[in-house]
Amino acid sequence: MEEERILESERYQMEQIRELEFEELQVEEVQGLDDSSDDNEANDRGYGGVSASGEFSFNISLASLHTYLGEVEDTHHRLTFLDGGAVLNLPLFYQEGVVLFPEATLPLRVIQPNFIASVERALRQVDAPYTIGVVHVYKDPDNGRIRFSTIGTTAEIRQYRRLEDGSLNVLTRGQQRFRLRRCWIDVEGIPCGEIQIIQEDLPLRTPRDAVGQLAPLRNLGAGGLSQTPSFNSSQAKQFGYDEDDSDAISEESFESELSLTERRLHQSAIVTCYGSSHRGGERSENAALRTSEKFISGRQSCKAGGQKRDSVSRMHEVPRAFWPFWVYRMYDSYCLAQRVADMWKQIVGAPSMDGFVNKPDLLSFYIGSKIPVSESTRQELLEIDGISYRLRREIELLESFDRVRCKNCQTVIGRRSDMLVMSSEGPLGAYVNPGGYVHEIMTLLKANGLALIGSAIKEYSWFPGYAWTIAECATCERQMGWLFTASNKKLKPKLFWGIRSSQVANDMH
Repeated sequence: MEEERILESERYQMEQIRELEFEELQVEEVQGLDDSSDDNEANDRGYGGVSASGEFSFNISLASLHTYLGEVEDTHHRLTFLDGGAVLNLPLFYQEGVVLFPEATLPLRVIQPNFIASVERALRQVDAPYTIGVVHVYKDPDNGRIRFSTIGTTAEIRQYRRLEDGSLNVLTRGQQRFRLRRCWIDVEGIPCGEIQIIQEDLPLRTPRDAVGQLAPLRNLGAGGLSQTPSFNSSQAKQFGYDEDDSDAISEESFESELSLTERRLHQSAIVTCYGSSHRGGERSENAALRTSEKFISGRQSCKAGGQKRDSVSRMHEVPRAFWPFWVYRMYDSYCLAQRVADMWKQIVGAPSMDGFVNKPDLLSFYIGSKIPVSESTRQELLEIDGISYRLRREIELLESFDRVRCKNCQTVIGRRSDMLVMSSEGPLGAYVNPGGYVHEIMTLLKANGLALIGSAIKEYSWFPGYAWTIAECATCERQMGWLFTASNKKLKPKLFWGIRSSQVANDMH
């Protein structure tokens, strides 16, 4: 019965979409944006295009199909990933306002002859077929010259269509980050670059609780380190070890599970804490104990008498880790991924992110491509090496994100609570206009300080069923984006805004 209701709902939505072009455009007054009715609509709305009260009817999967490009042919080609460190030459595509992340979709309307030639070469090249390199370009604030970012992303051509005028409509998908070593224009006028694929780190698993279960100081002989942690059967089962598997809980086995960085930290802690056993220096042992007391149990003050003696005794049972567990968690990719996923769901209200939590690397790229910040900030995220560091930076941005401001005059355009998901790809996505310019826009239910220019236009709408009107900042008259208005009075939301990320200020507070 439930399935029948879902199918009926989908059929209704498709019939509704088909009827859109036959109905008159219902233009809403912009002044109505601040009415209490809109406030109620914003409060009642659910995320992902559907509200709890059923007032949102737009099918968010339509926007991600980029149907405005018309029919496109699938290349039926899926690229195997290139080895990290590989160096090769690729045709390049670059444009202001474009920052491509791995796994993100980038639509292209290729009009310029040199970029048409770039795509055609990618379609027939032997090395990395159907692949172009996408780099972000920006104007140097000092002299106005165009500069290339040093980090870009390979893009696989998934679909394309050649039009009668020779132009191309192309859908690409980001694959791997690369470093741009050099670039040039070849004899055919094709922009090319020598790139090196970046070797990505594996998600960082810090020692976590297992560190605290290793042999304490009192179990170590003066001649060296004990090689077997003091696990009991229940502790072994807790960490997934077989009670009879002595190798699984050995020191060598524990260290083999650590990354190079973790292993160095762990070994450094051992040398620091236990160096006195080899040097026989009482001062080194006391220093190690003081360090342990500061970082492991520094927050627990010692009282006089027996309590103080017990505390000193417990210091000889500190685990073989230099930092306490909560410090390790600060750089544990999986802990950070869970925190980012929770924050994203709280802010955007996206569906469950559980699948991403188990893949911190993909989550860091997903959030980087969808977080509603300026293009320069997203390029900063793309350039961060290390999954944990990228996730930590994204947490900072999500914590500070509250207002959307005009890049030129700092006028507040919208707030975090105004965000709206109108595409299955998230609240921020890339779309291309008929002139071939790619715009990355964030969608808001409400916006302030904007003036509409011209009339509403149905053709080439990025959101099927909505007409678009150019919107400028009322203060500085810079184009901030568009107002999208429903062409069918049954389609909801009745209107929303698309704000260009290239016109958003870096300060998100």
